[in-house]
Order: sequence, then C-alpha cells, then structure tokens
Amino acid sequence: MEEKRFRKNDGGFVCVVCGREVPPLRVTSRNHCPYCLSSVHLDVNPGDRAAGCGGIMDAVKTEPDPKKGFIIYHRCRKCGAVRRNRAATSGDVPDDTDLLIALTAGEL
Repeated sequence: MEEKRFRKNDGGFVCVVCGREVPPLRVTSRNHCPYCLSSVHLDVNPGDRAAGCGGIMDAVKTEPDPKKGFIIYHRCRKCGAVRRNRAATSGDVPDDTDLLIALTAGEL
C-alpha cells in the first residue's frame, strides 16, 4: 500500500524569523508564517517532518494561480532546496496579501 504524500500537521508555532505567534490554520496544514512568509525546512512531503535540514526557508517569489490563489516558492538558506506551497488566503490569520503581491511583482 502506498503511503500518503500529505499528512495534516497543523499545530501553531512561533516564527523563527519574525518571532510572532502563528495560530493553526484549521483548514489544512500551515507550514509558513502568515506575517513574513518564512518557513523552516522540516518536510520532504507536506506534514511528514522527515527532512533533516532544519534551515530557514525564505519566500523568494510568488505566482498567482487562478484555481489555488497564490503559490509561494521558498528557498532553504542552508541546503538551497526550493519548495512550492499554496498561500493561505482565508482563515483567522491569512497570509499577508501585500507581501504576496510584492513578491509576485518582484519588489522584494
């Protein structure tokens, strides 16, 4: 039997970059800070916590997607891995829309 590629892992956390408290998303798993869009390289597949790296992942660009909203690209400072992640545009604390637009426009 094939293992699922996505595991829900939606605990809150404190962002290691900006220090703000990030609540759970509740709808799906949140893997990045909604305030600064930074992440930590923890997963091989979403939610599995199987990556041994632990480096900070910076949001390097976003792309609008007509079906999924914004797609955020993160690059790991430690190992250089690049991962895509859907932006959270709803919920109690959605991702910062101004940051998403600025990254899409290449302003950051």
